[in-house]
Amino acid sequence: MVSDELEDIYRRMSEYFRPQHWWPGETPFEVMVGAILTQNTNWQNVEKAIANLKEADMLSLPAMASLGAEELAEYIRPAGYYNIKAGRLQNLFTMIAEHWDNDLDYLLQQPAPVLREQLLSVKGIGPETADSMVLYAAGQPIFVVDAYTHRILTRHEVIPDDSDYFQIQEIFMDNLNEDAALFNEYHALLVQVGKQFCKKSKPQCGGCPLAGVGGVEEYVPCC
Repeated sequence: MVSDELEDIYRRMSEYFRPQHWWPGETPFEVMVGAILTQNTNWQNVEKAIANLKEADMLSLPAMASLGAEELAEYIRPAGYYNIKAGRLQNLFTMIAEHWDNDLDYLLQQPAPVLREQLLSVKGIGPETADSMVLYAAGQPIFVVDAYTHRILTRHEVIPDDSDYFQIQEIFMDNLNEDAALFNEYHALLVQVGKQFCKKSKPQCGGCPLAGVGGVEEYVPCC
C-alpha cells in the first residue's frame, strides 16, 4: 500500500537525519519573500539576498513595497533573475494591498483554499511557491511537491514517472495525517535525501537511507 511505503520512507529519513526545522525564516513575511527568491536558485544565494535586505532594515512589507523595481532588484541581486523576481515580489505586494488592505496577518489566517487561490492569482507564483507560503508562512497543512519529491518517488517506483504536481500532492494528502508539522518535516527530509543521495545525474545509492524502498536497492540512470 502507498500509505505503508510513505510511512516507511518517513521513518527511514527521520532515523537517518536530525529534525530539519525548515523553513529558515524569522517571520511569515520573510518566508514568503524567500519562497519567491528561491525559484531557480539554491538557498545559499537566497540567504545572501535576505541578508542584504536585513542589513538595510528593508525586510518588511511596508519597506519593500515602497521600493522601486530597480532598487528592489539590486537588493535581491544575489538570488539571480533579480529583475524578474523583483517584479514577482511587487506583484505579491500589490495583491496584498489591493485585496487585503496590506494586512498580511489577516491574509495568512484565511482557510488554505482561499489563501492558495489568492497566491496563485499573483503573476509569477505557481503551485510550489504558493504551497510553500501556505505551509511555511501560514502554518496550514498542505504538502509541497518539488523536483526532489518527484525524483525520489519515481526512482523507488512509488509513483509513475509521468505523475504531475497535483497527483503527487494528492498521494501525500490522502495517505498521511493532515498535519502541518508532519508535512513540513517530510518535505524537508526529502530535500536532504535529494541533495545528498538521490542526485539528478549521479545518484549516490550507497548508504542512502531509502535503499530497498520499492525493492530498489540502486538506481541506474537509463542514459
